[in-house]
Amino acid sequence: MKRSIWLGVCLLIATTPVLAAQTSCDTVKADIQQKIIKNGVPETGFTLTIVPNDQASQPDAQVVGHCANDTQKILYTRTSSGNYPASGGNTQDGTPAEPQ
Repeated sequence: MKRSIWLGVCLLIATTPVLAAQTSCDTVKADIQQKIIKNGVPETGFTLTIVPNDQASQPDAQVVGHCANDTQKILYTRTSSGNYPASGGNTQDGTPAEPQ
């Protein structure tokens, strides 16, 4: 009887980190979004998308996170209103802007 109690306690302790790591994909996405905004990127300058692992290879998208026990990826995509000035990619002195 004592043995089965200790076995149950050990199993509970062993699975606690796994259960804590399974945070919601929306929570992880919101955390990443706040970090990007705090780095000076306007909220309208990017999108974050949650996709299955097999769909993570998309053009112009960068994997910035994962969730759901690493079965989902969070993709960052710049939008047209984000990184470049509206004058067609030139800086104030008329020279072309460098891509980042």
